[in-house]
Amino acid sequence: MDSSTSSGTAQAWAALGADSSLLDRVSYGGPSGGLPARLPVMELARATVAVCSLAAAELTSVRTRHPVPRVRVADEAVATAFLSDRLVRVGGQAWSTFSPLSRFWRATDGWVRTHANYPHHRTRLLAALGVPQDAGGQEADAVGRAIARLSAPEVEETVYAAGGLAVAARGPEDWAKSEQGSMVAGRSLLTTARVDDAPDRMLDGAALPCAGLRVMDLTRVLAGPVATRTLALLGADVLRIDPPQLPESQEAHNDTGMGKRSTTLDLGEATDRRLFEGLLNKADVVVTGYRPGALERFGLTPEALAERRPGLVIAQLSAWGQYGPWHERRGFDSLVQVATGIAELEGSPDSPGALPAQALDHGTGYLLAAGVLRALTEQHRSGGTRLVRLSLARTAHWLVHDLAAVPGEDQGFDAEHWLTETAGPMGRLRHALPPVSYEGCPVNWARPPGPWGTDAPVWDGA
Repeated sequence: MDSSTSSGTAQAWAALGADSSLLDRVSYGGPSGGLPARLPVMELARATVAVCSLAAAELTSVRTRHPVPRVRVADEAVATAFLSDRLVRVGGQAWSTFSPLSRFWRATDGWVRTHANYPHHRTRLLAALGVPQDAGGQEADAVGRAIARLSAPEVEETVYAAGGLAVAARGPEDWAKSEQGSMVAGRSLLTTARVDDAPDRMLDGAALPCAGLRVMDLTRVLAGPVATRTLALLGADVLRIDPPQLPESQEAHNDTGMGKRSTTLDLGEATDRRLFEGLLNKADVVVTGYRPGALERFGLTPEALAERRPGLVIAQLSAWGQYGPWHERRGFDSLVQVATGIAELEGSPDSPGALPAQALDHGTGYLLAAGVLRALTEQHRSGGTRLVRLSLARTAHWLVHDLAAVPGEDQGFDAEHWLTETAGPMGRLRHALPPVSYEGCPVNWARPPGPWGTDAPVWDGA
C-alpha cells in the first residue's frame, strides 16, 4: 500500500471528532494485506491501528509541547497483532481458543452458532437444550441432535432465555431489517459525550501519552482487554479487576494481559467494595466491557461515576449496543459475525464462514483505545468527565457497508518478524509485538502478564 491515507482511517478519525489535518502525519508501509477475506478486513485492521497510533501521537504532543510525531503503520505488524490470540505461546504450547461446543450447528431451517468457551456458558447451553451435564464425550452429538429438532430462531431464543449464547445465522439484508440491526445502522461508529463540567485536566509533561494515568480495566475477552493492553503500552498503570466467581482463561490473559496487573474483587461483598471504591477514587480512566445493565446494579453508570470521581474518562464497550431489544444480550465476536450477515458473506452455499481473525474484537479494541486517548486530549483542552461508547455490532456494520478493499489484500505476510519472546512469571512467552507505532512509541510492553487475578488490589507503587 502507498503512503496516502486510507479511506477507513479518515472515516474513523472523523468519528473520533479529531482534526483532519493530522491525517497527513500517517504513512503506511510493508506488503499490503495479510488477512484475506471477501470483506475488507485488512482495511479495518489498518484503519483502527492507524487512528489509535495517531491519537497516541496527538496526546504525546499535548504532554511534550512538541509537534505531533509521525505515525507509521506496517501492514505485517497489524496483521500479526490481529492474530495475537492465535499466535501466543507459553513454553511452545498453543492456546486452543474455542471449545467443541463453540461452533456452527444445523437447525431445521438454517444455521446456528453457539459459544460455550466458559464453564457457565456451557452449563447454560446444555440446560437450555435438555442435554445432561454429565454427557461426557457425547455432549457434541447430543447438542447436535437437540438443535436439529428446532428452528434457528427457536434455538436462539431458548438458549438466550437460559442465559446461554446462541445466535441464528442471518444474511445482511435480514439483519438490516431487524429492529436491532436498524438501530445499529443509525448510530455512529463510536459516540463521545461530555457528561459534566469538571475542570480541565492539565496533564503534565511526559514522554509517554498515558504516563501517570491509572486505568481500571473492567473488561473480558477480547476487545476491551486489547484496548487496555494498548493503554498499558503507552504508559498507563492498568489494573484489571474481575469478579472471582467468573474465572478467566490464563491462556487468554497471556495474550491480553501484557503490561497490566490483574486482581479479583467481589463488588457484592462489603470489604471488596470498599477496596474498589478506594481504587476508583484515584482512577483516571474506567473501561467496562460487560453487557449493559450488568454493572449498573453496583452504581457504575456514567452519571454515578462522574459524581463520585469528576474528571474521569469512561469507556464502555458492548456486543450489540446500548440500545434496542438486544442491548442486554451477551455477545462475542463470533456471534456478532453470525447475526450481522458476515458469516453468510464469508461462507459458501454449503456452510457459513468466518473472518480470518477476530477482527471485530481487535478492531473495536483499537478504536476504544483511540477513543480514550482522544478523550484525554479533549479533557486537557476543555475539561469535563468524558464518555466513549462502542459496540462490536456497529464495527461490523462499518466493515460490511462502509469500508472499501485495497487491491492486493489477499497476499500473505511474514508474522515471524513481528513476534518476540519475553521471559515472565508464566515462563517463556512468545507473543505479537504491538502494532501501534509513532516516533518515540515503545516497541514492547514494560511487563509480561502474570497469573490471572493474583495481584494485590492497589495501584502500582501504592
